[in-house]
Amino acid sequence: MSRIDARLKELGITLPEAAAPVANYVPFVRAGNLVHISGQISRGPDGAMEGKLGDEQDIESGQKAARLCGINLIAQMKAACGGDLDKVKRVVKLGGFVNATPDFVAIPQVINGCSDLMVEVFGDKGRHARSAVACPTLPLGVAVEIDAVVEVED
Repeated sequence: MSRIDARLKELGITLPEAAAPVANYVPFVRAGNLVHISGQISRGPDGAMEGKLGDEQDIESGQKAARLCGINLIAQMKAACGGDLDKVKRVVKLGGFVNATPDFVAIPQVINGCSDLMVEVFGDKGRHARSAVACPTLPLGVAVEIDAVVEVED
């Protein structure tokens, strides 16, 4: 078992199968040692977390949705690394999108649900640059979508 797989087990996280695209794109593209992962939505074993932050969803539920995105991002990392998450050298950047009402401004706190997970799983290698923005809607009505750039070993 890899070090990162052991850490996931310790945290009680079971990775899903890497999600297939829902439109005309690929789940990730590797360019040199960088893997660009397409946006992963807030979908877990119980289905998608839908809704708008500031309306149907609050900060805590938004953080849970962002954490689900992070789990799905790690599943894509695993697929991109041929099943070996120890090949992840660094989470370089996250791009967070939050389905929010115009007056909801706690966007960074919501995306912390994913950022915190990356540090919990990867330690200092999980510290990253980030953007976090609000959107009037997201695909399939989900609460959060997050994409990533990850540096991997050869």
